[in-house]
Amino acid sequence: MVLYQILSDLIKIEDLLFVVKNSSATSEIRSKSLSIKKHEKWITLGKNDDPAHMHINSEMVKSIEFIQEKKPERTSFSVSFFDNNNDRVLAVFFTKMYDEQKNLNKFRKKIFDDLSKKYGSSILL
Repeated sequence: MVLYQILSDLIKIEDLLFVVKNSSATSEIRSKSLSIKKHEKWITLGKNDDPAHMHINSEMVKSIEFIQEKKPERTSFSVSFFDNNNDRVLAVFFTKMYDEQKNLNKFRKKIFDDLSKKYGSSILL
């Protein structure tokens, strides 16, 4: 399953921020020491008894996109997971992509590029 494989690759990368957001709340979980397991349709990131974890219904995620969003002073890098309505279910942001002088960290950019190349920039499930 591609969804499980991508999430498994992402949790191995340091300094990622997993964000679940809707109009009323935002939840953020850092990638540090996240585990992953799959049980039936549910993919769990983190452990149930950890202070922060999430359950993803793998049947509801219909597409995945590797996104480079140009902003005035920098470009942000993320992987977004969408449902049937093209609503974002989860976004995973690559943090610490720039140094204090706003120079792009080429090593971290390569990690993003390699994942995008491995899976494709846009994946339909």
